[in-house]
Amino acid sequence: MPFPKAVLETSTTGLTDNYDAFILLSNTFSSQFYSDLSGAIQLHQRLDKRVGEQAVLIPNQSVPGNRVIHVPSGALDRDYDDVRQIFDAAKNVAQTLLDSGIRKPLLEVNLHGLNAPLQATYVNAIEAAFLGLCQGLWQPLEARQALGENEVEPLQELGILHADPGFDVSRLNAIEAGKRVARDLCGTEPERMAPPGFADYCLEAFKDSNVEVSVISDHEAILKDYPLLHAVARASIEVERHRPRIIRMVYQGEGEINKTLLFAGKGITFDTGGADLKVNGHMAGMSRDKGGAAGVAGFMKTVSLLAPKGLKVIVEIGAVRNSIGAEAFIPDEIITSHAGIRVRVGNTDAEGRMLLADLLSHLREDAKDAVNPELFSVATLTGHAAIAFGPYTALVENKPARALGVAKSLFEQGELCADPVEPSLSRREDFNFVKPRTKADDVLSSNNAPSVTTVRGHQFPMAFLSIASGLDQHEANSTLPLPYTHVDIAGSGVENLDWQHGKPTAAPVNVFVNTYL
Repeated sequence: MPFPKAVLETSTTGLTDNYDAFILLSNTFSSQFYSDLSGAIQLHQRLDKRVGEQAVLIPNQSVPGNRVIHVPSGALDRDYDDVRQIFDAAKNVAQTLLDSGIRKPLLEVNLHGLNAPLQATYVNAIEAAFLGLCQGLWQPLEARQALGENEVEPLQELGILHADPGFDVSRLNAIEAGKRVARDLCGTEPERMAPPGFADYCLEAFKDSNVEVSVISDHEAILKDYPLLHAVARASIEVERHRPRIIRMVYQGEGEINKTLLFAGKGITFDTGGADLKVNGHMAGMSRDKGGAAGVAGFMKTVSLLAPKGLKVIVEIGAVRNSIGAEAFIPDEIITSHAGIRVRVGNTDAEGRMLLADLLSHLREDAKDAVNPELFSVATLTGHAAIAFGPYTALVENKPARALGVAKSLFEQGELCADPVEPSLSRREDFNFVKPRTKADDVLSSNNAPSVTTVRGHQFPMAFLSIASGLDQHEANSTLPLPYTHVDIAGSGVENLDWQHGKPTAAPVNVFVNTYL
């Protein structure tokens, strides 16, 4: 269960002893439930000019705990404002709650005086506030193991004050449970969350659930069925605790299936760069290179809890350590993918696309017989995505996906749920960039320069993935078009683009939940 657990309250009757503080997140000083609060906050503003500018703790006898924290939302009506104003305001007040000794607060989100278009922009304001607060409160798995869950995450329940008795707080809890799985998997240090640990966490997270989880641990079997992935893992094989894992998850909703989602997740549990070794301090933070796999596992957790009917979801995760050693794969090698495509290795620090290609090839086979399939690869793939789009998830789709409006739908929902994305286009230059130079191979994995200094550095990997996985045989003009979208979270996967110290954001869990569930 996520911490804190959301509990719905539809009136203030009898709440005085249930909660130890009241949080009012608002663009005004008014509450829908405590009529005298606006005057009290305005009176306090005369004493403390921070009121209305930042979160302030104010004594008040009419609310639970005899104290209110007024959290100003900030401006909401500028052209560039969105629901992240609410998410960030809640996230930033988390430490204030803990420092004030608050352990069981009651939250009201009251956005007053918005016109109809702005009301539509902030339709998910309560969801954003809850998830933002949970983001601010989350502490790494290592801390919880060392010090105890209740010690490092003492706030375990949050009342949601809402007049609608039908408001679904179970949905909020399910989304946060998925995001918590994603943050744990992405943010845990590389020994605890080496490939076997990653697989074990997934098995535990879905134990006795409606998701079927299977794990391939035999590296000979991986060599046979996932040859590109095995090449990345080669230098890790000699260390048993670092050996690769293939994790497959399947959810099948009740009733007739009308949609199938298929996800490949990049789970590089630590990336040394391999033979193209990361130097000058660039290796720090590379235990988070498993954020794509973490995100798809987190999404599956929310799927499991919400149990949507008519939906099938298939996930394949490659949990691999890209180690350096005598057995490390090297540039110029030619390795045949699961799809039978001869891949020339251009750079061993472009390892994520290698394993994704084999995962996608397996999912391609699933998609051939699936009902309305949509395929995705999710990865912390390129620094170029972060340079191009900053803290936004980058989407690169093929023509069948574009015709279906996949990126458009994700963009629209991302704007509403504080998990924004930026659509990008796949162009002919991307396919030309990875074309073979001789008849010795079929495709080039990458150039030998960093993606941040490469023209179209986050777009061309999608072309490689299409070719190496065999998905280019399912383009718009084929007999069986398959919609495919590459999702690069290198800019959105951690807070402030700080891969060494920033908290994992659990992107893109929420945008997929709001788009498909």
